[in-house]
Amino acid sequence: MRNSILALLLLLLPSLALAVTFSSAVSIKGDLKVVGAISKGSGSFLIDHPLDPANKLLYHSFVESPDVKNIYDGVATLDKNGEAMIQLPSYFEALNNNERYLVTPLGQSMPGLYLKRQVFRNRFVIAGGSPNGRISWQVTGIRHDPYILAHPIVPEVWKSANTPVKPGEYLFEGYGK
Repeated sequence: MRNSILALLLLLLPSLALAVTFSSAVSIKGDLKVVGAISKGSGSFLIDHPLDPANKLLYHSFVESPDVKNIYDGVATLDKNGEAMIQLPSYFEALNNNERYLVTPLGQSMPGLYLKRQVFRNRFVIAGGSPNGRISWQVTGIRHDPYILAHPIVPEVWKSANTPVKPGEYLFEGYGK
């Protein structure tokens, strides 16, 4: 109860707190919006289990990386020439750069499959496949929007007086033994 009240106060009066550390679980039922960064030991989403929603919960882990990576994927049917133009969201290039691509043929071998054109005007082209064949594709991009450029994520930092734990202290039991 005490932690719920503290969490509510932080939501209502954010100008009063620069940093707060909770040493036990805090639950918020409803939306939580954070403008800034969240650092955590692990993360997951939690939903009612789709096969038994009355009796089970389903947890899935977040996809994590030292990069500020966005992932887009789908399935496409190649045209009569064995090509597919993949349309990405209109904001893709404004948000991402340094793209990486994966393409996998579905149901048949397509040894000539290749990336014909990299992302340009928020689309890319896959070619060299079987006419009317199906493929699974994925493209990732690294964020380069103004917020992330102003607030980059630094993967490794030395413990100091300004970190959640000081040198010689541990976030989680087990390391110091």
